Amino acid sequence: MKLEKTKNARRNILFGILNKVITMFLPFVVRSVIIYALSAEYLGLNSLFSSILQVLNLTELGFSSAIVYSMYKPIAENDDETICALLNFYRKIYFIIGCVVLSLGLLLLPFLDKLINGDVPDNINIYILYLCYLVNTVLSYMMFAYRSSLLNAHQRTDVISNINTITLGSMYFLQIIVLIATKNYYTYVLMMPAFTILNNLIVAAVSRKYYPQYECKGKLDSTLISGIKKQTAGLMVNKICAVSRNSLDNIFVSTFLGLAATAIYGNYYYIMNAIIAILMVVSNGLLAGVGNSIVTEPPEKNYSDLNKINFVYMWFAGWCTICLICLYQPFMKLWVGEKLMFPNVVAIAFGIYFYALEMGVVRGVYSDAAGLWWENRYRAIVETIANLILNYILVKCFGILGIIVATLISLLVINFGFGSQIVFKYYFKNKKLHEYFIYQMYYAFVTLVLGGATYYIVNSIKIDGVVGLALKFLICCCVPNILYVLAYHRTNEYKIAMPWILKIFHMDWLIRIICKGQR
Repeated sequence: MKLEKTKNARRNILFGILNKVITMFLPFVVRSVIIYALSAEYLGLNSLFSSILQVLNLTELGFSSAIVYSMYKPIAENDDETICALLNFYRKIYFIIGCVVLSLGLLLLPFLDKLINGDVPDNINIYILYLCYLVNTVLSYMMFAYRSSLLNAHQRTDVISNINTITLGSMYFLQIIVLIATKNYYTYVLMMPAFTILNNLIVAAVSRKYYPQYECKGKLDSTLISGIKKQTAGLMVNKICAVSRNSLDNIFVSTFLGLAATAIYGNYYYIMNAIIAILMVVSNGLLAGVGNSIVTEPPEKNYSDLNKINFVYMWFAGWCTICLICLYQPFMKLWVGEKLMFPNVVAIAFGIYFYALEMGVVRGVYSDAAGLWWENRYRAIVETIANLILNYILVKCFGILGIIVATLISLLVINFGFGSQIVFKYYFKNKKLHEYFIYQMYYAFVTLVLGGATYYIVNSIKIDGVVGLALKFLICCCVPNILYVLAYHRTNEYKIAMPWILKIFHMDWLIRIICKGQR
């Protein structure tokens, strides 16, 4: 089976973005309600417990990604028997993972108070609250979570996005009502496991409707199991790296700087992560299609696609970076007030952090689609160790800024540099790595220049409040994108990528108008 990659990618991106807009806006409202109805310390507890459970989720080892990767070939070959065996194997492993997460989570109970620097709200029992978060995480594994792999492997993440939009949107709406009406934080938290069960049940029912031929039955041969174990081992190391980069940052902030600082850091990270989540819709929407292309197309064709996709992605990521740097502080001032803001240099550092994360995303899609997790293991180990050591040293010297700088160093030097080398060594073997680096440096330089110009214009506007923020956002939408067109319009990447993007979103008519005008 050859997937309809363009059609699926369009659906995945459109419905995925809709999902992210709704499921980011409502949590933003929830955070605002918590800040004003309760206190910032409640947000600090939320960030801390979420981070702890993300660390516990390491027991999943990235197993789901290995299973989805293992499905690409049997889907392309219409091998239903192997897919059923994979699904059966996945179900058993996920039940075991749920039990392990529960056990490890319970073992952490005696040490919870050691991870909190400062006072806890008087009416909160941190142990009961933590158990609510733990149960929610365990249920996410044990309640038919394995069925979502079918939708992911068939490049139908749009279905998952639509289900999440309904269930999570409903949950956040009810949480907002509960917080305003009762100010009861326990009721707010208890809604999480209830809606996790509902979401997983709907995903299971829909996946059975779409793919009734797949049931949990059969056994995998030893060769395939060995391959999955090897991929999972590599994924585990990579996942540890991702957790050390994100979740452990919150734990460091809480331990060294307190719950209030954790809440402020969480607010800034929440805004940045919201933009990352939107861009992840694009990368996740492409992943199964790229995996199918790697099975059915030669590396030369995929390298051409990599350059085309990367050009468009870095343009969009660069524009988002400029918006973050220019609008972070005006938005924070309007949202939470000056008392819950970091200095400007920290806001700029968050913007640079965002761009550094996004530089390797498209390359990462091809690395994941090619199953290069095992080959990435040493890169992930070195990055993890470097990040942890730098976090410990720099948070003592520079506080919050030290956390961000530590992550930036490990990202740029090890993740981007070493990670790119691995993809070119094992998949794009006949292509030159230095050409890829030159492209990325060029995109970063253009973004730096255009970002500086936009930042100067935005900061010359002395209007505050909603009107000022709206005016600054309008400038960020227009100025950098006009300048991007002027900077890129003569390049081959621009000439190749723009017709492709317009075609994806059914805007072929614009191509015809442009071509007619050029005659």
